[in-house]
Amino acid sequence: MRILFLFAGMITAASLLYKWRYRIMNTLLAIGFLRKVVVSLSMNVPAVRSKIIPTMFQKNTSNS
Repeated sequence: MRILFLFAGMITAASLLYKWRYRIMNTLLAIGFLRKVVVSLSMNVPAVRSKIIPTMFQKNTSNS
């Protein structure tokens, strides 16, 4: 019976985390220290860095 309650609690927690994932992420990234840590860790991943860096230094050629 204890395992059943533990399993049900884990399923409930996972579904709530999934439902409110963007709200939780925005709340955590509003903290400056955490935002700096997340950015520095993500820039250490070569696949992320290779996609982000070229778009940062790309000139915008549209005349708007």
